[in-house]
Amino acid sequence: MRSLSGIQASGVLHIGNYFGAIKQFVENQEKNEGLYFIADYHALTSLRDPKAVRENTLNAAMDFLALGLDPEKSIIFVQSDVPEHTELMWILMNITPVGLLERAVSYKEKVEKGLSPNAGLLTYPVLMAADILMYDPDIVPVGKDQKQHIEMARDIATKFNGEYGETFKLPEEETLKEVAVVPGTDGQKMSKSYGNTIQMFATKAELKKQVMSIVTDSTPLEEPKDPENNITKLYELFATKEELAEVLTSYYSTRVDMIEKRRSKESKELLQEFYKKDENIKDRKSFTNSNLSFQEKIFYKHYK
Repeated sequence: MRSLSGIQASGVLHIGNYFGAIKQFVENQEKNEGLYFIADYHALTSLRDPKAVRENTLNAAMDFLALGLDPEKSIIFVQSDVPEHTELMWILMNITPVGLLERAVSYKEKVEKGLSPNAGLLTYPVLMAADILMYDPDIVPVGKDQKQHIEMARDIATKFNGEYGETFKLPEEETLKEVAVVPGTDGQKMSKSYGNTIQMFATKAELKKQVMSIVTDSTPLEEPKDPENNITKLYELFATKEELAEVLTSYYSTRVDMIEKRRSKESKELLQEFYKKDENIKDRKSFTNSNLSFQEKIFYKHYK
């Protein structure tokens, strides 16, 4: 079975990238043929500084390796290194209805958030369809926010196959229910464009500041708290079932001292889990950053 997916080179990787996508990439490489790429063309919809795009592309590639993707088990590449992506996009553009693109929820949300409603943002799903269809994958690991784009890729493939004969395989999206949407510090989906991320490779001081900025609810202290809050949702990514059950039970209490103690303890435990994971990852990141020949072997074009 072939698995394919990508990550935008639009900034520093955050835990939403890891739990929503890269963790699946790493797990899939043990059982599937994996193709994983850094989407530098897609990054242009929100980032147009050439130097920043190049730096982010290389950093994302190094982070892929640090987070566990193995070039001996998976194919790792940069989108712009394969010109067929944009060539196929142009072919698919000519059979894609504008109405289909205008219905994209992601497009509407980004425009509402202030991004310019340019043609690149509108036609983003067509490039994504080309990214996927040209490799005939069986599954595409994505977050919940990208599910509609996979459906659009299938629609475009079906239309193309109807006009020109069976050409493209219809891929299936793969979304882990428990991490379909990783919340940011403000409760929205974690996203660099929203400024609500917890970075994968932040210093301990930066990490503490980001975790402690997580927004909680405004329920009065004397009332039971909603267990489905931002801290709990993030803690769930690390906690065992038993630890999570203890947390959820405590939020139904009306005792102020218990609530505050639990919330403080939970935030500290969340930080400790980040620190623990961070140390293991940073060991690998240190190796990939210092081993220039290893980097050049895989991403040689981006050192020219």
